Amino acid sequence: MSIFHSLIIQPLYNILVAAYDVIPPHDFGIAIIVTTIIIKLLLLRLSHVQIKNQRIMQELQPQLKDIRERYKDDKQRQAQEMMALYKKHNTTPVSGCLPLIVQIVVFIAFYRILLTMTGSEIPVNSADLYSFVPNPGTITATFFGIDLSVPSYGLAVLAAIAQYYQMKMIMAKLPPSSPKPDSDAPDVHDFAESMSRQMVYIAPVMTLFIGLTFPGGLALYWLTSTLFMIAQQLVIMKSRNA
Repeated sequence: MSIFHSLIIQPLYNILVAAYDVIPPHDFGIAIIVTTIIIKLLLLRLSHVQIKNQRIMQELQPQLKDIRERYKDDKQRQAQEMMALYKKHNTTPVSGCLPLIVQIVVFIAFYRILLTMTGSEIPVNSADLYSFVPNPGTITATFFGIDLSVPSYGLAVLAAIAQYYQMKMIMAKLPPSSPKPDSDAPDVHDFAESMSRQMVYIAPVMTLFIGLTFPGGLALYWLTSTLFMIAQQLVIMKSRNA
């Protein structure tokens, strides 16, 4: 048994089975939603750091653009000034990557679990259950009648819409790009900014593709996770404006 299975997949599997067995009406979709919320609550602090870092990076964009313009002919000084600005505000461009990596790891674990759950009636693997987790015997892979073992068009579309809204929230305060008439050389920071703006559209399209390709349970997980992040972002934004 791999470390990934023991530390990630097995605990996730047990939470999922326990939620299905304990919570009426024993609906697999509700179990996925509850499991996702539990995971997000456990990672709440990590997600808060990610959202806070995203907002700080947005607010620093005008200063970063000014530094790039001021020291466009001295890349070493430019890098030093940018690092000093990051240090002053206690952030780095990569400090928000860890929560994203965790989310991808959980997504992969959900994917591995759902791959073994083919068909409408899924036998529970007792070998992976902890001794204190009840065994319901079989799981009906539905969410209020929607078969979650196959792709769901409706859930895929909802997940893509939620992803688009979240990305728009993240990019809301990013200042508009300005051309650089006196320089023909490409700027790596401008390229990164351009990619960030394009992710508003790329991320929802990727979400839609995944939702239409993989089991509906994954789309439901992604939808729930995204809605949780939207709610968390709204709370943080409200507290900052209070």
